[in-house]
Amino acid sequence: MKSHSEWMALALDLAREAGRVGEVPVGALVVDAAGALIATGANRRERDYDPTAHAEIVAMRAACTKLRDWRLVGCTLYVTLEPCAMCASAILQSRLGLLVYGADDPKAGAVGSVLNLPASAVSFHRLPIVAGIEERACRRLLSDWFEQHRSRDKLL
Repeated sequence: MKSHSEWMALALDLAREAGRVGEVPVGALVVDAAGALIATGANRRERDYDPTAHAEIVAMRAACTKLRDWRLVGCTLYVTLEPCAMCASAILQSRLGLLVYGADDPKAGAVGSVLNLPASAVSFHRLPIVAGIEERACRRLLSDWFEQHRSRDKLL
């Protein structure tokens, strides 16, 4: 069985690739209850012209298709950035077994930083969460990418 850090390293690779093609560098993957990788995803909003194509959604859609079930019971989702409200809601709908994420999102995080949807009274699913796995690497990837894009935008 791989460790949380080993899975997050793979999610970081997915995020880096997304950043190289102009997407905000966020990567995600789903591991089944047996510890097998069943799906990967990265941000695709720009490429797909789709505001819902966040890394988590892309990975969960692929996992559900593979499992032929909308429920991800017993599965673990690894993502480099704390999920937003849209993604947190989808995660709760999927009945995910465990969420593991890297960096908090102080602007839009919805599993603890700004909102805490899993702990709210309207949540029907109690979601175990592990936060801060490879946090420094996840945060650095995002901050470096945004710094580079802000510098490039100033030149235009």
